[in-house]
This record gives sequence, C-alpha cells and structure tokens, in this order.
Amino acid sequence: MSQLCTARRAAAAIITAALLVPLAACGGNDDSKKDKGAEKSGAAPKADLTVLAASSLTDVFKKAGAVYEKDHPGTKVNFSFAGSQELAAQVREGAPADAVVTADTRTMDGIKVDIGTPTVIAKNRLVIATGEGNPKKIGTLKDLADNKLKVVLAASQVPVGRYSKQVLDAQKLNVKPVSQEPNVRAVLSKVELGEADAGLVYRTDAATAPKKVDAVDIPDAQNAVASYPAATLKMSQHAEAAAAFVKWLSTPEAQQILQRAGFQKP
Repeated sequence: MSQLCTARRAAAAIITAALLVPLAACGGNDDSKKDKGAEKSGAAPKADLTVLAASSLTDVFKKAGAVYEKDHPGTKVNFSFAGSQELAAQVREGAPADAVVTADTRTMDGIKVDIGTPTVIAKNRLVIATGEGNPKKIGTLKDLADNKLKVVLAASQVPVGRYSKQVLDAQKLNVKPVSQEPNVRAVLSKVELGEADAGLVYRTDAATAPKKVDAVDIPDAQNAVASYPAATLKMSQHAEAAAAFVKWLSTPEAQQILQRAGFQKP
C-alpha cells in the first residue's frame, strides 16, 4: 500500500510539473508583449546622443538639452558646437554623431546624401555688435564702411559670413574687415575683448553678452533671415533616439526655449 501511495505521489508531481511549464511560458510571453508594447508606446529610446550644432546655438541648446534629458530619463544629449561649414566637413568625414543642426539650408543641402529629411526649427537675424555703450556711435550699416573703424566679420564660408556679405552687398557697401573669423562666436569675442569696434553677428549671440556688447538693429528691409535646419545622420547608431530628439525640437516646449533666447519661429 505504501508503494502504491509513493507511485501516485510521483505521478502527481510529474503531472503538476508538466502543467506549470506552459503556464510559465505563457507568463513569459505576457512579459515579452509588455516590453514590445512599451517600445511602441512612443517614448524616445534610451541612448547617448551626439548632436553637431552651429556655434550660434551654444547657449540655447545647452538649456534645451538639459530639459530634454529631464523629460527623457536614460537619454543623454552631447553637443559639439562649431561653424556650420566645420560641421559639414565632420559629417563628410564620418565623425561619429547622430544629428546635425546648421545655421543655413545651403550647408545642409551640401550633405544631403548623409542625412535624413531636414526640418527648419528656427530663424534668426543679424545685428551690428559694438562695444558696451556703443562708443563709436555706430547707427547703421553705412557706418561700417568707415575706414577708421575696426570691423570684424565671419569668413564667407561660414553662414553668418555669407549673410553679412549679402546685406552689405545689397547696400553697395565696401567694408574691409580687420579679420575674418571661423564662426559667429569668434566675431562676438573680438568685439567683447575690444579687438574690434564692431562686427555682424546674430541677434541671439549679441543677447548672450548684454554687459559687454550693444546690439544695433538692422532694418528688416536691409537684413537677412537665417534658417536653422535639423536632421538625423544616416550613420547614427541610435536612429530612433536621434529622430525623437530632432522631432522634439519642433514641439511647443522646445520652441518656447528657442524663442526665449531670441530665435524666431521657423
């Protein structure tokens, strides 16, 4: 009788184990479905992103990046700032990055084989940056043609340099700069340090140094509009996360940050 009970107990144990295996498998499938559902929920994938961005975006993108990281735990956004022409060169050389934002559409068009579809996220305009208090009493673009003034401009290969040439040529002004800089921040620095009496920079750049420079407005009819396109890079190792960040730059939250810094609506 004892042997019969033992046999029955052993059989029951085998049957119970057999029943538990499918249940465990079903439980595993449920978890898997939940994971897949989370992936499709619309949340940005976690990643360590590298974004190549125009120098004029330095301050505002640092703020925007901090907000993005707070709203998207697990995602870190690292920025590499430089003149747009330098960024384009880096993309062509295959520098490891996930997205790029330039200060003009022309530069972005030059790397179209390396990027996704670009989206303009902001616009900007030029101002004349002078020393604090505007000691030389510069009031218009025509004043920059005075040979007694030390004027600094960005090089013509740089978007802000092309915009500067555009507005000066339109007014038929012959301005001889004492130096031509690789990006807009270098132009601003020359004015800040007193190494130049004036320079053409973006309105947003002048706004970053209110205690060191004054900004002389240029009438819209004489000004140029700078467009800032953003795009993912085809070589990105984090395509979904990069696309999520670029898309976020057009959201009301990101646009508010950009506009508070002085950038105009796209």
